[in-house]
Amino acid sequence: MFHANTERMIDYWMSRAQPGEAPSRADIQPADFRQLMAQTFILGREIKGYYPYRLAGGFVADLHRRDLRGANALHLWADRDRLRLQTALEELRNRPEPLVATAEVVTDAGILPMEVLFAPLTSHDGAPDRYLGLYQPLSMVARLQGRPATTLSLRSLRRPGAANEEGPRLRLAAVDGRLVA
Repeated sequence: MFHANTERMIDYWMSRAQPGEAPSRADIQPADFRQLMAQTFILGREIKGYYPYRLAGGFVADLHRRDLRGANALHLWADRDRLRLQTALEELRNRPEPLVATAEVVTDAGILPMEVLFAPLTSHDGAPDRYLGLYQPLSMVARLQGRPATTLSLRSLRRPGAANEEGPRLRLAAVDGRLVA
């Protein structure tokens, strides 16, 4: 289960996508999720490993305390996490579906848990060349005391959908007609 805002963006992306295909950039209308605009971003893909910010909402730019246009998104992540995230982003080009990174925003004042959504978008030729994204804090942003993010630290990567959900942890069994765990 993801944060309600992350789920909202995933549902929006899926409503625009065709089975097995990412939606076109032209199918995405920012007015449809205007209440989340400050938390959204668009990444490009120039070459493997270079994902420049095309657009960054106010919250995203404020969190990093800089203009992100043209900055490689991978450089905001801890060195140890970059290859794993790059591999996942490249995989989204072949298997287009949303991806949620559970992460921690690290600052001098503390750590903020966050979900970062990456959802591929296609160009006019049908090839994924952009990513629609969302920064969704999972606790109070005030705990950062206005300090800029120094790095993003990856905790996990998850894809939504039944095939990617964990199985049930508790199974019921019946013994002599009585349900037991």
